[in-house]
Amino acid sequence: MPKKSKKHPDAPAAATDLRPLLRVAPGGPVDLSAYDTSARPGGPPRKVHARAGMAGTGSRLGDLQDRLFAQSSTGDRRRLLLVLQGMDTSGKGGTVKHVLSGLNPAGCRHRAFKPPTEEERAHPFLWRVERSLPHPGEIGVFDRSHYEDVLVARVRGLVPPAVWLDRYDEINDFERKLTDDGITLVKVFLHISYEEQRARLLARLDTPRKHWKFSPSDIDDRALWPAYQEAYEDALSRCSTEAAPWYIVPADRKWYRNWAVGRLLLEHLQELGPRYPPAAFDVDECRGLLLAT
Repeated sequence: MPKKSKKHPDAPAAATDLRPLLRVAPGGPVDLSAYDTSARPGGPPRKVHARAGMAGTGSRLGDLQDRLFAQSSTGDRRRLLLVLQGMDTSGKGGTVKHVLSGLNPAGCRHRAFKPPTEEERAHPFLWRVERSLPHPGEIGVFDRSHYEDVLVARVRGLVPPAVWLDRYDEINDFERKLTDDGITLVKVFLHISYEEQRARLLARLDTPRKHWKFSPSDIDDRALWPAYQEAYEDALSRCSTEAAPWYIVPADRKWYRNWAVGRLLLEHLQELGPRYPPAAFDVDECRGLLLAT
């Protein structure tokens, strides 16, 4: 829980469980226009409180990650996969930078999905995703994911409708197998507004060191904004399941976005309850033998 700031003693405590506030109910339609992109469900009222909370969250995430990684040495197959989706500038990379900075890289597996290579196009669309999954004990992060194949592929007309329509069921079957194999899926849609995206794109143009992050195609995609919103609504409604629900995180406030994703990870890891495995040897005997050398 974020601690109350001395400067703002009236700051309310964070929600006990953030997941119900952000979870997309399975089977229900999703209307993204009904979600306030600048809201802060269950969160602190100001940036200063969020930063204080993030410091504590980061420490606890690091401890839980260490336990999860250690537990895999006993054959425990559990691991966690964070899936980040959102329009350009919604903060997928920024979330990774701020939320996961305190984790041990040895226990993380990060993949930023780009347009498929020639080799990847020669295989079924889930092939490259399967090759990037976290190993037991790891925390995996997907910056974009298999959902690009029902988003970009749909909006840009890269495949016929009959193809991307079948992919929703394929994705649900795939994710069901992942959860059965011990993967906890945390799927997060970073919900940014049309106006905020314009401001962030302009900021990139105004900052030479950020020009590499800008592409003229970003402007083309803005012209397709309604089509992308519709595609996201379908993906969120069709692929939010009991085992692998979607979470909609308002992303206009970067500090809330980072706080919320950190909380979601913490809640899922706490539910897993990883523990350090007991020694498989006689500790006292080994200590005596070592002291005798």
